[in-house]
Amino acid sequence: MYTLYIANKNYSSWSLRPWVLMKTLGIPFEERLQVFQEGSNWEPFRQFSPVGLVPCLHDGSTVVWDSLGIAEYLAERHPGVWPADSAARAFARCAAAEMHAGFAVLRNICTMNCGLRIRLKETSPALQRNLDRVGELWNEGLQRFGGPFLAGPSFTAVDAFYAPVGFRVQTYDLKLSGAANSYASRLLALPAMRSWYAAALQETWREQAHEAEATGVGTVLQDLRASA
Repeated sequence: MYTLYIANKNYSSWSLRPWVLMKTLGIPFEERLQVFQEGSNWEPFRQFSPVGLVPCLHDGSTVVWDSLGIAEYLAERHPGVWPADSAARAFARCAAAEMHAGFAVLRNICTMNCGLRIRLKETSPALQRNLDRVGELWNEGLQRFGGPFLAGPSFTAVDAFYAPVGFRVQTYDLKLSGAANSYASRLLALPAMRSWYAAALQETWREQAHEAEATGVGTVLQDLRASA
């Protein structure tokens, strides 16, 4: 059985991607959660990941240490990771790669913190450009391939890569155009996403750097997490 190493569910958007993909597609795995420490996580995370980062998938002696690498590794072994239709698959791979390498402003300003509700101080032009592009991309996929997911009727890796954006929309009350808002709600309603969210709310760990990133960009309206 696969072993998937992840970090705090409240914070770790990168961990969420392969986790929600494997859960939704019914790919069995054992979860190993390594809590973020104050300061450097290099030494503890290096125990299971050559780059000292999460997520990391172990399959016997094979170690796969990147979320996109994990998706491709699983695609070689399990049906449904990418769409069967070639046009939808091309779109899905491009969109996933765009999320993997881009949207830096959205990621840096609206960091993932599932349990908080925050009113942003401002939406900068750079952040708005990222939000506009997310909305454009989501609406294109939904229109071209008929929904309800980004590349057609089934949840695939591209949806997993944008799943953390669903939590960001919820935390920061972000506004997207057209059908993109409904798609964000659809992501949050997935059983795997609800399971991740419930576990995130029960976490009592707090890592100050992650907390400061979230609280520094706006006013905290609610903290729904279990007490630290």
